[in-house]
Amino acid sequence: MNVLASALSEAMTRSPNALHVLDADSGEWQRHPWDEVHTRAQNVAERIDGATAVGLVGEPSVEFLAAIPGTFLAGAALSILPGPIRGADLDQWAQATLTRFRSIGVTTVFSHGTQLERLRGRDDAVALHDVTEVAHDRRSTTFTASSDGEIAILQGTAGSTGTPKAARISPAAALANYRGLVDRVVVDHNSRAHSWLPIYHDMGLAFMLTSALGGADLWQAPTTSFAGNPFGWLKWLTESRATMTAAPNMAYNIVGKYARIVGDDVDLSNLGFALNGGEPVDCSGTERFATEMARFGFDPTALAPSYGLAESTCAVTVPIPFSGLAVDEPTVATDAGESTRRFAVLGDAIPGMEVRINTDAQRGTEVIGREVGDVEVRGTSLMSGYVDDEPIDRDAWLPTGDIGYFVDGGLVVCGRAKELITVAGRNVFPTEIERIAGQVDGVREGAVVAVGTGESSARPGLVIAAEFKGADEPAARSELVARIASECGVVPADVVFMKPGALPRTSSGKLRRLEVKRNLEGANP
Repeated sequence: MNVLASALSEAMTRSPNALHVLDADSGEWQRHPWDEVHTRAQNVAERIDGATAVGLVGEPSVEFLAAIPGTFLAGAALSILPGPIRGADLDQWAQATLTRFRSIGVTTVFSHGTQLERLRGRDDAVALHDVTEVAHDRRSTTFTASSDGEIAILQGTAGSTGTPKAARISPAAALANYRGLVDRVVVDHNSRAHSWLPIYHDMGLAFMLTSALGGADLWQAPTTSFAGNPFGWLKWLTESRATMTAAPNMAYNIVGKYARIVGDDVDLSNLGFALNGGEPVDCSGTERFATEMARFGFDPTALAPSYGLAESTCAVTVPIPFSGLAVDEPTVATDAGESTRRFAVLGDAIPGMEVRINTDAQRGTEVIGREVGDVEVRGTSLMSGYVDDEPIDRDAWLPTGDIGYFVDGGLVVCGRAKELITVAGRNVFPTEIERIAGQVDGVREGAVVAVGTGESSARPGLVIAAEFKGADEPAARSELVARIASECGVVPADVVFMKPGALPRTSSGKLRRLEVKRNLEGANP
């Protein structure tokens, strides 16, 4: 049995707590002791029967979640892919999912319900199993692992800047990351964790397995339930009396922005750790969340802006509990003089990980008084390499593609190197432009993409694409251009308004900037 499976097995069989799964139809929580989940996992491990790579796709039922440690018990590599998004052609989704599984070596897939029915009969090379039948809670003997695979997780990368890859995560690397989180966040039998994060995303998977490893009570809701009602998150936090949760920036923004509709029955007084990760942190939006939720007992020191990447299993830097939101406000040079930017400080590296700023490559980001460079990481949580690529040197520094710097309190990430926009010799970060554009009346917050288009484009320079739901496009366009020119010191070459939902996103909801860029330049997506 590999080290990850062994540690999870011991934690699950000794924990006095349980996994609580939300039934989306009834709205009721179903309680399953961790020892029962372990029994279900053993049944999955037995059915895997020698497969080296296993796929999972479906909603987070207890059987689905049990199949995760079950795969590790069998010594197989696990790949979890997303279900179809709203409006997708289900047949095309099913074929694309099976093709994706096969491309990374998956030969056995567990699913359930409608998604399983769509997958069946399409690919004889992939064995399909109904996880609700396999992961039952009856067992008379203990499963004995017969293999110890070198890879535990085939984790898809976000794909916001290009085609998603699959990072190969060893059992030891995964365990190091989850133990690092257990240590930094202090996850134990007294913890009550709540999550609606997608399990196929590295942050959602890490949250679930960190809770299991720490022996915490875990309350898991489907992501689709959050998407249908984001304020259900507050209801679930209240019902679970959660002490810890995690969500991407957009969730904090939505709740904070529309907090006026929240009822008086919300109680967030138990929440001591609220991780914000998976996308750039909007300082103003996060502060607004804390301010609005204070009347429901929320402690602003619970805020924990963090940094991670799939190539490092998940977490890289996480602040110590009760640090709250720390903000750095460097001065930035513009044609109009100087202005101030606000970046969240993302804490220090978790145990086993290291972070450095490589300043060899000059990054003229106009940030004054900070040693800005490329963010690089190394340590115990690092991947072995990408599927179909050569193994990486685990002792070497891995470039993340992000640009940042250090301040007292930890890492600051300014943006992605690939997404840096050069306009009239000045480098600007798209996230700052997008934040300002999102303040214009009618522009959908969190649905703005700023890109730099080349000379071959019909409109070279800075182009902003935004989903718009207002009544006066010309006025909004003029205001947006004026704000960007005043606050960022650059003038957009064009502003393109689109209908709500038109901007392409990854399966986890991140905007695909490079796809937008290709579309605006007239290239094929």
